[in-house]
Amino acid sequence: MEKKHLIDPMDFSVKELDEIFELAHQIIEDPKKFSKICDGKILATLFYEPSTRTRFSFEAAMMRLGGKILGFSEPNSSSASKGETLADTIKMVSIYTDIIAMRHPKEGSARVASIYSNVPIINAGDGGHQHPTQTLADLLTIESLKMGLKGHTVGICGDLRYGRTVHSLIKAMTRYEDTKFILISPKELKIPDYIREEFIKKNNIEFKEVERLEEVIAELDILYMTRIQKERFFNEEEYLRLKDSYILDEEKMKIAKEDMIVMHPLPRVNEISMEVDNDRRAAYFKEAEYGMYVRMALMCKLLEVI
Repeated sequence: MEKKHLIDPMDFSVKELDEIFELAHQIIEDPKKFSKICDGKILATLFYEPSTRTRFSFEAAMMRLGGKILGFSEPNSSSASKGETLADTIKMVSIYTDIIAMRHPKEGSARVASIYSNVPIINAGDGGHQHPTQTLADLLTIESLKMGLKGHTVGICGDLRYGRTVHSLIKAMTRYEDTKFILISPKELKIPDYIREEFIKKNNIEFKEVERLEEVIAELDILYMTRIQKERFFNEEEYLRLKDSYILDEEKMKIAKEDMIVMHPLPRVNEISMEVDNDRRAAYFKEAEYGMYVRMALMCKLLEVI
């Protein structure tokens, strides 16, 4: 693969994404075949923000490929607590490791890291900006469960303003034919103008923006739920006013198509009732599993072991 880093979901062409998804399917079908392929390789996980799924997913992915891991799960356990710059941290870590997965609260931090690194950088989330490996998990889920990535009406519900997974998914899905978006959010949490103008409108993608999930759920092939993110708010009063804006429950699921799938990048708070977990259309835990396999495929490609 020619690209050295994955910072933005648009860093890879559709063809390159197809290669990653094809390799992910091969790993799913025969994981033992790939269990030693990264023997001798070291992944650094640099997580300046809390994470469960993403960090564990990367670590499990590398371990299942036969590689090793080092890193930190919060900045106070690193030299960042002493004032070390991101540039210096990346320069040092890239001496010791073969590939780096980094999560950071500041937008653009992954791009900065890529400038100073001698090894591939994978953006594991930079503030409210991008989360490209979650997008790979999302696309693999859609491709697998909806028999392809073209021709879907995608409802995205919740925090569209700060949701980095939302921004990344919209950007990626605009490249697939006949995609339609229904964007469901309070007016305070609508998608940023640059996403609407530069990716949806510029690509002539059909879309509409609404505030009520019940009005549109029957139209959807895919419902992508997101939590209202307390950590992105500067005003707790505003967060408390908006946090329960959307709750997907059995009653709303009765209105939806029989083959609609429900996705969520996780963690959830209360935006999906636990009763929905038993619905066969609930795909969010499968989505998390696909996330591990697609990260395995991605690291194989970036490390050029395949």
